Amino acid sequence: MSLVEKIHQDMVSAMKQRWVERLSTLRMVVSALKNKEIDQRSPVTDAQALQVLTTLIKQRRDSIEQFTKGNRPELAAKEAGEIVVIEEFLPKALDEAGLRALVDEAVLAQTSDTGQKPGLKDMGQVIKRVQAKIQESGLRAEGRLVSEAVKAALAS
Repeated sequence: MSLVEKIHQDMVSAMKQRWVERLSTLRMVVSALKNKEIDQRSPVTDAQALQVLTTLIKQRRDSIEQFTKGNRPELAAKEAGEIVVIEEFLPKALDEAGLRALVDEAVLAQTSDTGQKPGLKDMGQVIKRVQAKIQESGLRAEGRLVSEAVKAALAS
């Protein structure tokens, strides 16, 4: 079953069980997926659906930050609830220790390729290696966290 089909199935389930908050979030997700499908004029693949879900989570995190600054905790809580529902459809997030291990592995690989320890100027190449490893493992990690981990490893 594809990711889009699973989301539709969960939306129907939420309708039947009258879960209002979950249903509104899933409708928003379905709408975003439909917009992506219309934009590209072909059905959405699972990889593209994951990309859309990741974008939606980033938008929710930005909204939480703005609502918190604007002293609107009830709206921030609503956005946090939406993130929880959306994350159910994403692969498991990589923990900090796992990310550090992948970064160290990528730094060693870069060192063996070039013969010298990579510096901050090689950050882009190391990030590409880490992102490839994350993709291979079937996990996910936020780009900002990957960048910070690589920067810390290269600075030390």
